[in-house]
Parts: sequence; C-alpha cells; structure tokens
Amino acid sequence: MCTAITYQTKDRYFGRNLDLEYSYHETVTITPRHYCLNFRNGQTFDEHLAIMGMAYVVNDYPLYYDAMNEKGVAMAGLNFPGNACYLEENQPGDNIAPFELIPWILSQCQNITEVKKLLKTIHIVDISFSDQLPNSPLHWIIADKEKAITVECVKEGLKIYDNPVGVLTNNPAFDIHMFTLNQYMHLSASQPVNHFSKTVPFQYYCQGMGAIGLPGDMSSLSRFVRATFTKLNAISADDENSSVHQFFHILNSVAFTKGTVCIKDDVYDMTVYSSCCNLDKKIYYYTTYENSHIVGVDMNNEDLDRTCLKSYDLIKEALFIQNKN
Repeated sequence: MCTAITYQTKDRYFGRNLDLEYSYHETVTITPRHYCLNFRNGQTFDEHLAIMGMAYVVNDYPLYYDAMNEKGVAMAGLNFPGNACYLEENQPGDNIAPFELIPWILSQCQNITEVKKLLKTIHIVDISFSDQLPNSPLHWIIADKEKAITVECVKEGLKIYDNPVGVLTNNPAFDIHMFTLNQYMHLSASQPVNHFSKTVPFQYYCQGMGAIGLPGDMSSLSRFVRATFTKLNAISADDENSSVHQFFHILNSVAFTKGTVCIKDDVYDMTVYSSCCNLDKKIYYYTTYENSHIVGVDMNNEDLDRTCLKSYDLIKEALFIQNKN
C-alpha cells in the first residue's frame, strides 16, 4: 500500500508514501558514479550516473524503494499484488530482476525519452535477490523534470503508460485508475452550483462542499482519486520551503494512521516514511511515522566519484521542549 506523486512549482518534485506494517532498516543511500553495479544478467557498470534515494542495503547492495539520479530522473516501485507478472529467465534481450530495475534505469537514463527507449530492450524476469528476500509484485512510476510514465509488467506483457496526472497507488492497473477519474469530474475546489432543481433553494452550510463525494477510505483506488484531486488543486508559492511543505501536505492527505488499516490481529499498516525529491536541486527530503520534521540530504554535498555506498540513518526522534529550562 503506497502512493507516489509528482508536483511542479518553480522546480519539479517527486516522492511517495511507503505504507507497510513494518519497517526495514531503510536509509537514505547514495550510489556514487564509480560504485560497481553488478546485474544478474552478468553485466557490470563500473561508471554510471549517481543515484540517491531510500534503500534497504543488504550485502552492500542498495535495494531502492524510490530514488533519483543526478540528471533529475526519479523512480519508485509500488506494490501491485495479483497483477504483476514477471517472466522466466533467459528471455532475448536484457533480463532484469525487479529489484534491479531502479538502478538499471537510473544509472543510465537522463530523461523519460531515454527511459522509454531502454525499457523496449528489457524483460523483467523472476529472479529474487535471495531466498530470504523474494520478489515483491511491483509496478513503477518514473518521472523527469517534464513528464511521468507508469510501467507495469503483467501477463499480457510490459505496458508503458503516459501518466498525465503524475500519481500512482496500487491495484488495479493504471488504465483502470485513469478511467475511474471520469466518475469524479463533478468535484471542485469551489462551492457547487445547484443543478438539482430550479425550485429548491439550497444553502451552502460550510466550505468545501464542491468536493462532496471525494472518497476518503484507504483503498488504493480511493487514494488515487484523492491524491490526484488534492495534487491538481494544490496551490503553493515557488520557493523551496513552500513547495516542499505543500508536497508533504499532499502526501499526508493519503497517509496511513497506525490502527486504521488492520492486516491481521495486532498488525497494522502505517506510513513508514514519506519522501520528496527536488529533481532540479537534487535534494532528497523525508519524514517518518515517528518524526514529522522534514529532513533533507543534498546530493550536491556528496563526493559522487567515490566507489562505495554512503548511507544516512533516518532521524526518527523529534520531540523537544522549546522553553526547556
């Protein structure tokens, strides 16, 4: 259960909520240009674009949930159970495991045009990272400074959709999400116009009545509608502080409060973290469930020519007393 969005003010932003019932030891991890990327198809990249994002690092390998590269291309994988269908190995062309797709794309591509071209040469195959870490059923949103696409590997094959709203959640397939938006074309940020009857004198009894009917539950289809409506109607000043805070407000509109979505007895989904990448300035911001203060890691302050990964533990403690003696 996750939600990813793009957002545009003066700069371009990309990020997501990671909604799970547990947390791995996620870290903000930089993969520098000369870190050796070894892929399961035997290819090795000793020199490539630098990448920064949220990852679970296992055996010195970054398993990215979401990330951006130094050219401003960003990508996130979201849960897609029952629909994701990976191929068997040994397909003609480049065989890429699902956990490798983010570094495969971001290490090579400078824009969405290059992403689309590269995707035509690959097959996403069912190779797990390890027996302890089997593949997750995923689909992906990829964005640059101008546009976004959605990538889904389903039983019919690899589908690439232009994503004009810049939003992705989970099931169903992306084309169904987009079609469902037709049901909500009557929603508005303004007060509604009376089309019910010319003879009935309706009254506005509160603000926000133009959005009556906007779904408020936590299902993925409802979150897609709510995130899209909120994002497309959100207004922000162009400065970094206003833009980043507005981005997190949009994500908060679809965030999971622990206890509201029960997986099984005493196990609940929650928004483990939320992220926001400035694709122009190359800054990765995040909040966690425990810490709503926005923390940033600036790619420009890193040595991108090093050969080893660099990771930052998440800051999860935020309570303080302002007038403490």
